Amino acid sequence: MSIKQRDKKHIWHPLTQHKLHPETMAIVKAKDCLLYNEDGNEYIDAIASWYSSMYGHCNDFITSRVYKQMQQLDHVVFAGFTHEPAVKLSEELIKILPNNQEKVFFGDNGSTSIEIGIKMALQYHFNLGDKRNTLIAFEDSFHGDTFGAMSVSGLSVYNGPFEDFFIDVKRIPTPNGENNETILAKLKDITDNNKIAGFIYEPLVQGAAAMKMHNADGLNQILKFCKTNNIITVADEVMTGFGKTGSFFASDFMETKPDVMCMSKALTAGLMPMSITSCTQDIYNAFLSDDIGKGLFHCHTYSANPIACSAALAGLELLQSQDIQDNIKRIISKHKTFGKHIKTNKKVKSIRQKGIIFALDLNIEMERYGDLRYKLFNFFMENGVFLRPLGETIYIQAPYTISNAQLNKIYKTIEDALEIV
Repeated sequence: MSIKQRDKKHIWHPLTQHKLHPETMAIVKAKDCLLYNEDGNEYIDAIASWYSSMYGHCNDFITSRVYKQMQQLDHVVFAGFTHEPAVKLSEELIKILPNNQEKVFFGDNGSTSIEIGIKMALQYHFNLGDKRNTLIAFEDSFHGDTFGAMSVSGLSVYNGPFEDFFIDVKRIPTPNGENNETILAKLKDITDNNKIAGFIYEPLVQGAAAMKMHNADGLNQILKFCKTNNIITVADEVMTGFGKTGSFFASDFMETKPDVMCMSKALTAGLMPMSITSCTQDIYNAFLSDDIGKGLFHCHTYSANPIACSAALAGLELLQSQDIQDNIKRIISKHKTFGKHIKTNKKVKSIRQKGIIFALDLNIEMERYGDLRYKLFNFFMENGVFLRPLGETIYIQAPYTISNAQLNKIYKTIEDALEIV
């Protein structure tokens, strides 16, 4: 019996309505930018397996570091203990984070990094005797699937059954350069009439909102407003972090830096689950007290797992290497050339790009998980390219190690797919 047949007996897959789409594909091997299924077919991983495996799958440099760590220390409780991989990772990460970041708190996935960031924002004010109960977030945002993360997310397709249980959140549009003053006026109104603890945002690119991109200057104005009003700013860099926007972090493009940053996905190069929530010294200081209850009482069993830390350290080393930085520049250039070409196609409504993130919108309305979306997905897979359209949006976020030939195949497959819509 095949793996995919055995799968059906017990497994409940994420983001899947099994009655409508009961079939899965069994992947048995991954190397560099390729996935291999149990039938021997290969597929270019054009989205780096949800933006995580940015240095290619089973990268020898990373796996060798992880193997070495496995022989030394596999796991230990992180409450009351520490270890070299975690300490070294904190030192190396702080070097590339915005210069106001001073402390790191370990979690185990993107959603939990958001939960920690939300807790930091709410408890910061609580500890200072200024209880605030409301957050601000962007329209169409997505921050994860745990309850705090869902509360600040604005995509009802994920959140519908749970909305009655959420934290109070006020929403603002993303800035586009023309609505900046309108947003600031709305922010003032929200702040005047609510006790705002924090503003959580995806800087410059909203991933689950179909790679919706917004204006850096407008975001900077929002962040300045928040600073002036003592609103804790929480940057969700789970998707955008570690080089994807053309800088180490999307927050690098704004003059005003966040108070808190949330990281996961490419943090460990897609090899191990882990997250980090970093913050300023000021945030950390608000939790220092003779009152034990003012500490940040949040913990995960696998916080700062040494093996995951070793993967992250290897990934950071690769990210800062000349080869990877050159590859990022090459991919950006290739996307720009493809964008100039494909935007003339009458089936294409618009294109956008930030760093190695490229997206195009089809000139047709589609349901996010409708039949046409699945028709496109199947076409891509049949042609050896793994892409996951978000409604009418087709996007590319391939590993930094992808070759020009592989990029060209992705581009051609997308162009060919336009003939079937």
